[in-house]
Amino acid sequence: SPQIWQSALSTLNPNPTDSCPLYLNYATVAALPSRVSRHNSPSAAQFITRLVRNCLPGGVNRCIVMVCERSEVFASACALARAFPLFTHRSSASRRTEKKTVTVEFFLVGQNNGPIEVATLKCLASATEGVRLAARIVDTPCNEMNTDNFLEEIKKVGKDLGITPTIIRDEELKERGFGGIYGVGKAALHPPALAVLSHTPDGATQTIAWVGKGIVYDTGGLSIKGKTTMPGMKRDCGGAAAILGAFKATVKQGFKDNLHAVFCLAENAVGPRATRPDDIHVLYSGKTVEINNTDAEGRLILADGVAYACKDLGADIILDMATLTGAQGIATGKYHAAVLTNSEEWEKACVKAGRNCGDLVHPLVYCPELHFSEFTSAVADMKNSVADRDNTPSSCAGLFIASHIGFDWPGVWVHIDIAAPVHAGERATGYGVALLLSLFGGASEDPLLNMVSPLGCNGDSPAEDMERDSKRRRLV
Repeated sequence: SPQIWQSALSTLNPNPTDSCPLYLNYATVAALPSRVSRHNSPSAAQFITRLVRNCLPGGVNRCIVMVCERSEVFASACALARAFPLFTHRSSASRRTEKKTVTVEFFLVGQNNGPIEVATLKCLASATEGVRLAARIVDTPCNEMNTDNFLEEIKKVGKDLGITPTIIRDEELKERGFGGIYGVGKAALHPPALAVLSHTPDGATQTIAWVGKGIVYDTGGLSIKGKTTMPGMKRDCGGAAAILGAFKATVKQGFKDNLHAVFCLAENAVGPRATRPDDIHVLYSGKTVEINNTDAEGRLILADGVAYACKDLGADIILDMATLTGAQGIATGKYHAAVLTNSEEWEKACVKAGRNCGDLVHPLVYCPELHFSEFTSAVADMKNSVADRDNTPSSCAGLFIASHIGFDWPGVWVHIDIAAPVHAGERATGYGVALLLSLFGGASEDPLLNMVSPLGCNGDSPAEDMERDSKRRRLV
C-alpha cells in the first residue's frame, strides 16, 4: 500500500547506502548516496553492485527496478551485471534444473526522462554480456582456463563476429622474435600465444589496438610467490579478459575505426625450461632485457604486444590493460584503476570515462626521464624490475612497456593497471569492459556509447552532470 511504501522511504537514511525490507522480505527498497565526491561516479556504481548482492531477495524469478537519470543508465546496468557472476562449480548449482531469471527495469528521472529506446536496451545487453564474459574468464581456475581454452574463448567471439583470429604460438613465437611472451610461457604445459582479433571497417580513419595481459596463472616463475600471495593468481588474465568482452560488445554495436584486440597469453610456470634471473631475452622491439625478477612477467609479454601493435598493425592509439602491479592497489586503491599515458588529453578522458561508466580510474605520474633509470642494466638495454621498489613502482612498470615502442613515439599510448579493481573479494568484477566501451564510445555507431564517451561532441554528457551532483535520493 502507499502508506507502507512511504513509511519505508522515510526510514531510509543513506550514509552512504541504506535498505529496508518489505512484505516479509519479498521486496527490499534501497537508497544510494544522495551525493558523491568528484573522484566517484555519479551513478555510485560500486554501491549498486554491493546493494544488489546483499539485499536482493531470493527466488527463481527476481526483479530489479533501477531509478536513475538517463546519463547513469549505462553505468548502472554494468554495475547490476557485476552482481550476477556466471562461474560456479558448486555441486548444488549443477543439480538445479530451473533457471534463475533476473528482470531489470529502468525508471528514468531528472532531465531527458522519456522511455528508453530498444537500441539502448540492445547496447546494455551487449555491454552487460561483455562484463559477465570477462568476469567468467577471470573467475575460472587455470586447470580449466589455460592458454588453450583462452584461445577457444577468443575463437568463439571471433566466430560470433565473423572474424578469424591471427594466432602465433609456441616455437613460432621464438622464431618470430617474441622473446617476452615466449620467455615467460615456455616452461608451462600449455604453450604461450599471441592472438589478434581485427575489425577493419570501410572508411576507417585511424587504427586502435587494445593489448591485454593474459597470464592465465602466475606462480611468479623461479622468483616464486609465497603461499599467501599466490592464491588468486588465476586473475592475472584480467586485462585480456576485459579486452575480449569489450571487443565483442563494441564490434556488435558498430565501430567506425580499425580496432585490433591483441591477447598476450602465457602461464608463468616453474619447470626445467623456466626463465632464470640473469637470463637475457631479446624482445619483439629488438631491445634486450636482463631478467632480475621472473615475477615481473606481465610487462615482458605486453612489451611484445605493444611492439607488435606498433610495427605490424600500424596502430595510432595503443592501449594496454593489465593486472600489472600489486603496488597499483596502494597507489590508487581497490576501486580505481591506475592510468599512465603520454597524452594529457587521454589521461583526462580516462578519468572522465571512468566516472561515466562506473569503472573508476585515477592517473599515475608519467615522467620517464626521472623514473626509467630504475631499469638500468650493465649488460643489456634494461632490466625487467626496478632497483628501488619505493620509487613509484606502478609508474615504472608501465614505463617499461612504453619503452618498447619508444618514449618519442608520436602516437597515443595509454596503460591501465587494473590489478586491484579486477576483483571484489573472491569474485571477479569484469572491470575494464565498461571503461573501454565508454572511452572509445566516440568511435561507435551506438548513441548510448556516444553519450558516455568523454571524447567527441556529446552535449549532454555525464561529465557536465557532475556540476549538479544530484541531491535527491536515488533508489534501486
